[in-house]
Amino acid sequence: MVGGSPIVARLREIQRAHGYIPASALRELSERSGEYLYKLHGVVSFFPHFRLTPPPPVEVLVCDDLSCHRRGGAGLLADVQGRVAQSGLEGAVVRAGSCLGRCDRAPACAVNEVIVTHVSADRVLEHVAAAAAGERVSGARVVRGTTPLAVDPYRAGDGPRYAAARALAASGDAAGVIAALRAAELRGMGGAGFRTGLKWELVRAAAGDEKYIVCNADESEPGTFKDRFLLENVPHLLVEGMLLAGLVTGARLGIVYIRHEYEEQLEIVEHEIALARTAGALGPSVFGSGREFELETFVSPGGYICGEESALLEALEGKRGEPRNKPPFPVTHGLYNKPTVINNVETFSLAPVILARGPEWFRAQGKAGACGLKFVAISGDVVRPGVYEIGMGTPAREVIFEQAGGITGGRPLKAWAPSGPSSGFLPPSLLDTPLDFDSLAKAGSMLGSGALVALSDEACMLDMALNAVRFFRNESCGKCVPCRVGSAKMVEILTDIARGRGRPEHLGMIDDLSHALIQTSICGLGQVVPMPIRSVLTHFRDEVDEHLLRQRCPARVCTMLGR
Repeated sequence: MVGGSPIVARLREIQRAHGYIPASALRELSERSGEYLYKLHGVVSFFPHFRLTPPPPVEVLVCDDLSCHRRGGAGLLADVQGRVAQSGLEGAVVRAGSCLGRCDRAPACAVNEVIVTHVSADRVLEHVAAAAAGERVSGARVVRGTTPLAVDPYRAGDGPRYAAARALAASGDAAGVIAALRAAELRGMGGAGFRTGLKWELVRAAAGDEKYIVCNADESEPGTFKDRFLLENVPHLLVEGMLLAGLVTGARLGIVYIRHEYEEQLEIVEHEIALARTAGALGPSVFGSGREFELETFVSPGGYICGEESALLEALEGKRGEPRNKPPFPVTHGLYNKPTVINNVETFSLAPVILARGPEWFRAQGKAGACGLKFVAISGDVVRPGVYEIGMGTPAREVIFEQAGGITGGRPLKAWAPSGPSSGFLPPSLLDTPLDFDSLAKAGSMLGSGALVALSDEACMLDMALNAVRFFRNESCGKCVPCRVGSAKMVEILTDIARGRGRPEHLGMIDDLSHALIQTSICGLGQVVPMPIRSVLTHFRDEVDEHLLRQRCPARVCTMLGR
């Protein structure tokens, strides 16, 4: 059975050897692989992690997306750029970079691809000097949680790991597993919320004996890092969840697609896979059942767009990570056009505890009529950013003020996003909204992946909308015109308003652009581009009017240039 395309792995090897991908190496790879040179060039030029020219001796990428923006990312970027320029250090390049997945440790930056967190300008300059001297930068390390997680059925020594998979391998009761997932009302925790039991059932029923299980561990949206926490703390639940999916559907291979910034997390997962293989959980005969299932990892070459399931599949196949038109859907035409289960880390990790403790136990963990457990990543202007395990349906107020310790400096809360920029911003009056799929949908937002971002009264909501839309523009794959052109135009309009160059007709243009993006974009990225500014116009219209009509930023964040 074919796994992820070797093309991307070979390109990574070439780049590791040279620091970039030389034209001669690309031609040689084309000759050895039989792949057309123009296709290889198309792949390399698409993904942000690949380079076609030598890198500078020192490259600093400063994150200024959402949570890092609230923790001084823009000021840090300007300060470091100025000080590096004044230092006369040749060959050092400092520029803005996309979200690094360390929103709980903001501000973050990468120095020669090594991520450093909680940084100040002085500390970044120390790293720059070390890199210029040829020393390796000392980056952020994994800090594992110490609190036992309710999601882990093996946390108290309740039998050996992989007990749920061992039982399924012995009984072959795939229908029972699907019934349990349905009874638990488990839904996809990556954003879409599709019912997990139904998805596994559809792949099981799909024609053909070649099927795949794919884990999307490519969380890249600002504010999103709870899957990173799960990879670090309960990798065995991810492995078991994927194994369960394989035994249920008849798939013989699973692939963990993980973002390239998660190097240490990749090592943790690969170590767990090796342990599982030693325990008999993986291999040609899972627990002696005669059923085959193997796991492998695939490191993403970068790009937020690859969080979209069909773009992820394209990357796995060694192609440009551009979304496919739907239908057909991955449950029947997924990886290599074969039936494929795609779930994220959290979804797979919840399956073992449902089977181990029963769907009734799982449902009872929820609140306010919601079912199950949920992991929420919270960042922004809070005292204790991090990942918290909560009952689904827990009010946002409880997470922000009890779990995360409230707003830094004791300041008032101005706004909160339930799931990063794609969910838009909500006012304090909606703080008692339960964090579950249905309640947030009624509030005009969404649970998404559970990336809660809290903003103090010092934030400018127009500035936050502009920051969010700029991220989407930067990450658009460019395949469809509405997203490629519409996101750029939206940034242009919001920039004009934020700088005091706004005109009343801009509001009508925002409405028209929003309609076009939502109705005609190929994938979810283009469809959520308008969400930040639409939510701000709904809940914080007075702030927009101050910028638009009076050329004034109430929060004194935006630099007004006048008409």
